[in-house]
Amino acid sequence: MTELLNTLYVQTPGTSLHLENDTLRVVHPDQPGRKILPLARIDHVVIFAGVTVTSDLLLRCADDRRTVSWLTGFGRFRARLSGPTAGNPLLRRAQHRAHDDPSRRLAIAQHMVAGKIHNGRQVLLRAARDAQGRKQGTLRAAAERNAGALEAAGRATDNSALMGVEGTAARDYFAAVPSMCSSAVTPFERTRRPPADPVNCLLSFAYGLLRVAVHGALEQVGLDPYIGFLHGVRPGKPALALDLMEEFRPLLADRFVMTLLNRKEVGDDGFEHLPGETVRLTESARRTVLNAWQNYRQRAWPHAHLGREVPAALLPLLQARLLARHLRGDLDEYLPWTVN
Repeated sequence: MTELLNTLYVQTPGTSLHLENDTLRVVHPDQPGRKILPLARIDHVVIFAGVTVTSDLLLRCADDRRTVSWLTGFGRFRARLSGPTAGNPLLRRAQHRAHDDPSRRLAIAQHMVAGKIHNGRQVLLRAARDAQGRKQGTLRAAAERNAGALEAAGRATDNSALMGVEGTAARDYFAAVPSMCSSAVTPFERTRRPPADPVNCLLSFAYGLLRVAVHGALEQVGLDPYIGFLHGVRPGKPALALDLMEEFRPLLADRFVMTLLNRKEVGDDGFEHLPGETVRLTESARRTVLNAWQNYRQRAWPHAHLGREVPAALLPLLQARLLARHLRGDLDEYLPWTVN
């Protein structure tokens, strides 16, 4: 169990969560003692596979608009409880109108993709400064190709072309991942479900944590997480959450994973190799990653549009607010979060 920045992560199988007056009680048969946390300290509860929650606690969280999210042992998002829908209906109407306008939808999507490619390029260039020889050349070449993709994203005439540019940039970026790591991770190919190696395992886990944060930020601002601008709208798919995640992936997730690997905070014994060439973090390794995520979310990053540094934990909320301001007409364009 890990509590960080008002988010409670519970990952030990066999744990059950109960409501006790105005507190959350944590029970595990192998861990004696009374563990309680004041509900007032918790904004979000994130539950991994094997953890149960009583209906009384779920209803109390829904009444308080405290979100509960379920993730698999791999960190993949499964479900979310958020209580009654709240927010400004006029903002959501503006969001739907922007989605139905092809030119506005494309413009917003272009900025989101540009933010992702730009930040990915910065990750490559920073890694190149610390690399030598062939690795440095590989990283600089990938950064140069991403610079070309950044220009191509601005020239895209529709969402299909834009997704093609984003896909090409992502392939070039991930092809250079082995050169970012001090340990040998070659050959490497980005795979999602299920992750087939330790690097993919950590990336998927980090993306799951990031998705929870972004989805919550959109709901807090009052935007509809399911009406996006880049990803297609489908039942059960939080398209806008996936959209907004893009600009955060390189620095808040990918670089976080590379740091874990390069510092050897998670070693070979932190992974379980399951049938079907599937790799999963052990319970101990998940705890290590969650504690590292706590520290990483507290790190302050420069925010060009605000002119000051902002903790990583607040960046999704700030970007959701900037998007809301654009949709309301207060800003001429959506301004993605980028770091130079």
